[in-house]
Amino acid sequence: MAKKKIKITKKMVLDTIVDYIFYILGGFFYSVSVNMFSTPNHISIGGLTGISTLLNYLFQLPVGTMVFVMNIPLYILSFKILGTRFLTKTIVATASCSICIDLLKNWIPPYTNNPLLAAIFCGVTCGVALSLVFLRGATTGGTDIIGKLVHKFRPNISLGKIILLCDAVVVGISGLVYRNLESMLYAAITIFAASKTIDFIIYGSAGGKLLLIVTSNVDEMTDAITKRLDRGATIIPAKGGYTREDKDMILCAVRSHEIANINKIVKEVDPNAFTMITNASEIVGEGFQSEIS
Repeated sequence: MAKKKIKITKKMVLDTIVDYIFYILGGFFYSVSVNMFSTPNHISIGGLTGISTLLNYLFQLPVGTMVFVMNIPLYILSFKILGTRFLTKTIVATASCSICIDLLKNWIPPYTNNPLLAAIFCGVTCGVALSLVFLRGATTGGTDIIGKLVHKFRPNISLGKIILLCDAVVVGISGLVYRNLESMLYAAITIFAASKTIDFIIYGSAGGKLLLIVTSNVDEMTDAITKRLDRGATIIPAKGGYTREDKDMILCAVRSHEIANINKIVKEVDPNAFTMITNASEIVGEGFQSEIS
């Protein structure tokens, strides 16, 4: 059977260019977060980047290079789980961040006057960087991939708790390496500031969003949401008030940073779909931090 050729359109080229611009900008802000605030003040930002800053402190290894190198085994392990398209974007985004961290190291002046301000702005700049990457359908690897891998084999453990646990372990180790309890406390402030910044940039300040999607392609839409976002969805029978046509409505709860991805999925699967997005003050269940233990 002949392979189906993929037709490259102007829109695809433009989307790719925009992706790269966002990833480069994200890499720049990530470099500011690491080189100006995190590394000089011994503040861990969690994940593989936090581990890389510890290796830099102990052995003078380049932070950006170590971030990318440590992600390689995760890319290989998660190839089938994440899919080629998402993984390719994540590799490009991670490479951009890693290159910017090492390339701009000598050009970005360190800030060490006030550790509290350093912790806050470390989180803000990190949040801006991750938001730019999330908005274009990628991640910077690290704990996101680890969370998905663990969740694949232990679905009873929520994705949010896995990521939070990984960051907590790195922050705990950083306190031992730096031999400073304050560095752990500043790290907690950094992670909190980063999460709030991401929520604000992606979709307001609320953490959870509730989506109602009315579509004619309910099966394809549901499969795309569950497989590409690893989110559950509920199908509710619906009937048009004006046309009286029978349709289906998809009910789905997601995190704030996933809104951009799910909107993109909706446009790809059914451009005529009707989507309603509202705030969810509290979401209890698998995959959310508010889950009852």
